[in-house]
Amino acid sequence: MAQVSKDMTIGELIGTYPEVAPILMEIGMHCLGCPASQAESLAEAAMVHGIDGDLLVEKINAFLAAK
Repeated sequence: MAQVSKDMTIGELIGTYPEVAPILMEIGMHCLGCPASQAESLAEAAMVHGIDGDLLVEKINAFLAAK
């Protein structure tokens, strides 16, 4: 089972699980390929976008587990 954590960078996440890009896009993370986002952790990105990082990680992990 895939396990995504808040400490993963956006670059790691998209590089490993490109299929989660639509989840991030739907919550307003539209700059997934820009250089700054590549080094930003999922927790940092969630905070910047006013999203609960724990809930985002749960959603991503549930999506990956259901595949």
